[in-house]
Parts: sequence; C-alpha cells; structure tokens
Amino acid sequence: MKVDIETGEEPLPRQFSVVGLWLLVINGIIGAGIFGVPARAAELLGAYSPIAFVLCGLLMAPVLLCFGEVSSYFRGTGGPILYARAAFGPIVGFQTGWTFYIARVMAFAANINLLVNTLGYFIPGADSGASRLFILLLICASLVWVNVIGARQAMQSLGILTLLKMLPLAVLIGVGIWQIPPEFLPASHVLVPAGREWGAALIILVYAFVGFESGLVPAAEARDPQRDMPRALLWALIVSTLLYGLIQSLAVAVLPDLASSTRPLVDMAAVLMGPAGAALVMAGVVASVGGNVAGAMLSTPRASYVLAREGHLPEWFAGVHPVYKTPSHSVIFFGVAAFALASYGSFVWLASMSVLSRLLIYLLCIGAIPRLRGKFGKDKARFHLPGGYLIPILGAAVCIWLLSQVSLDAVLSTALFLALGSVLYLVARRERNRD
Repeated sequence: MKVDIETGEEPLPRQFSVVGLWLLVINGIIGAGIFGVPARAAELLGAYSPIAFVLCGLLMAPVLLCFGEVSSYFRGTGGPILYARAAFGPIVGFQTGWTFYIARVMAFAANINLLVNTLGYFIPGADSGASRLFILLLICASLVWVNVIGARQAMQSLGILTLLKMLPLAVLIGVGIWQIPPEFLPASHVLVPAGREWGAALIILVYAFVGFESGLVPAAEARDPQRDMPRALLWALIVSTLLYGLIQSLAVAVLPDLASSTRPLVDMAAVLMGPAGAALVMAGVVASVGGNVAGAMLSTPRASYVLAREGHLPEWFAGVHPVYKTPSHSVIFFGVAAFALASYGSFVWLASMSVLSRLLIYLLCIGAIPRLRGKFGKDKARFHLPGGYLIPILGAAVCIWLLSQVSLDAVLSTALFLALGSVLYLVARRERNRD
C-alpha cells in the first residue's frame, strides 16, 4: 500500500480548492490564543506591542515560505510526514508523523476542554460533572460523523465556523477603529522597551502563528496542491498578521489596564459595545476553538492514514469508507482517543512539549529543501524560493533561536517521547518482516 510520493495517487477524491486549503491553514493558526495574549504583550511592551505582532509575522515569513516550496513538490497525503520521509528516509518520516499526531490529539483534547469551559459562561453547570462528559462526547461524535460522511461536508462546517470566528473580530475592529485617539501611537517621550522585553514578547507571540502545518496534511484531497498550498500559506500569514496587529492596536487604545486583564478582548468589547459586545466576543471564542478543533479533526487523521499506507502503523488505520471515500477508521480512532484524553481533564503539561515538537518538525522540513532540490530538481517545485538558500537559512535561524528558549524539561520529555516512537516503529517493522 505504498504511496507514490511524486504523484500522490490515493483513493481520496480531489475536491479542496485554494479557499478550502486556506480555511485549514488559517484555522490552524488562529485559535484561542489571540483572545488571551494581548494582555501579556501589553505587559511587556506597552504601546509598542502591536509592532511585536507584525515582527512575529515577519519572523514566521521565511518559515512559511520554506513550507511553500516543500509543499509544491508533492501531491500526496501527509504534509510534514511526507516531506521528511522523502528527504531523510522512513524512520525520520515516521518520527515526524508520530510527533505530529500525538501533539495534535493532545492539543485537540485540551482545546475541547477549553471549549466546554467557555460554554459554561453561557450555560451554568455545562463545564462540570456528567454534563461536561456529555458535551465532550457530543463534540467528538459530531465531528467524527461529519468527517466520515464526507470531506466536503467537513469543509463546509469548517467554513461556517471560520465565518463565526472572524465575524466578532471584524465587528470589534470595525467599531473600535473609529475610536482610536491619535495619541495612542508610541510617542517620542514613551520609553522604548529593552531588548530583553522584546525577546520575551516575541517568544510568546510567535506561538500565535504556529499550527499552519496541519493544513498541509490532506494535500491528496486538493485539486492542485502544488500550486494552491503555497498560496494558502502566504494568504493565511498575511491575514493573521494584519488581524493580530489591528486587534492589539485597538486593545492598547481602549484599555488602559490591558496588561492586567484576564479576558482582554472581552473587556475591550464591553468598553466598545457593552454587554452585548462582550457576549459576541465570548461566542467568538467558542467559534474560534470550534474551528480549530474542526480543522484538526479533518487534517490529523490523515497523518495516521498515511503512516498506515506506508506500513508504519497497522493497516486498519488506512481503511477508507466504501461509500463516502474518507479515511473513516483513522477519523474514528482520533475521535475516540481525543474523547478519552479530554475526559481526564487538562493537558497544560503538553504545551511546551507540543511547541518543541512543532519547531523540530519545522526545522526538519526546512532542512529537507536541499535534499528535495537535489532529488527532484528545482524545476519540479511549482513554488521555488528566490535567493538560493538565503530564505531557508533565515527560517532555520528563527527555529533554532526559538528552540534555544525552550526549557530543559521539555527537551528531555520530547526526547523520551521520540525514543518511544522509535521503539514502536521497530516493533511494527519486525511484525511486517514476520508476515
């Protein structure tokens, strides 16, 4: 059941346009973070904090540009898994997929916990006891059902959630932009933050731009992934950078005590539009997290699907629904695993390890560019980076700098996690050899 990494011919229909791919990428980037990080940014940088979001977008630009070239070599399912395997071999490809999959299922479980906690704002008691378990089950079962019956239906649901996510933010910007006093911009008498504050702020805020990699996985279901994937990545980066910068500008302008706020966007909406505005933004939190988990449910099961097609996981995971032509077995397993993990509570302990894992994946995919150019020839890529290796070097430098800020505990935990993945891979290979 090997996948041809050049043609990507698989039994999954190609139906995603560039808009569909953009929806996956933008929902991977914009989750619940923007509803909380403005306060920390203001605490560190004050009136200069909107600039930090723009700088983060610029920092991530070479990383996403590198993914743009790498993704334009392939038409198959897998995203980073496929790129790493083609460049570095099956063991690295498996470890990439293993890291990606577990981090995503844990993040999914944590996010639906956040979603249920937010629902408790509207429905008292929804976030505790049997009600909480029932809502968690309902969320997982609904997303599993939508993704099994068809990727088109799943994409339509994702589009609706994206609209519901963006609408409160757009209303907030539209109402608030006319109320910004001219003096809110940093003036000459405002002390420029020191380099240490800028570094601390950028490390925190740059994480609002990660998650795009999940949108790369279902390339085999895109009409023209080699052309459309780079476009989706670049447009998602542009939109998220502009959106973050505008929101932070408004927050700085209308909330004098922004740095101490625990719900900055909700407080900002309350100032601008009263209780109705606060409720609108709270609904936006629900839609934002909902869109994030809907995108994860669509993309992440494709990771276990492609690993099974490559023979690195049991063949059952590669099962395709005979009627709907979706990777139904992987979708169902993901839903069950996410519900089981979410039922046991919070997964805050995974956050730092998840970030470290993502940075390692980014670094691997950037490092794959020289090998892929040598293997396929630069003319194979539909999106070829200018300037030789300048942009990949910049992207790798960003990842290495961020990795240097990660705690030792996260490094050790991730190392143990990768070692476990290596053991599972060797066991699976031994079982295949017996057959």
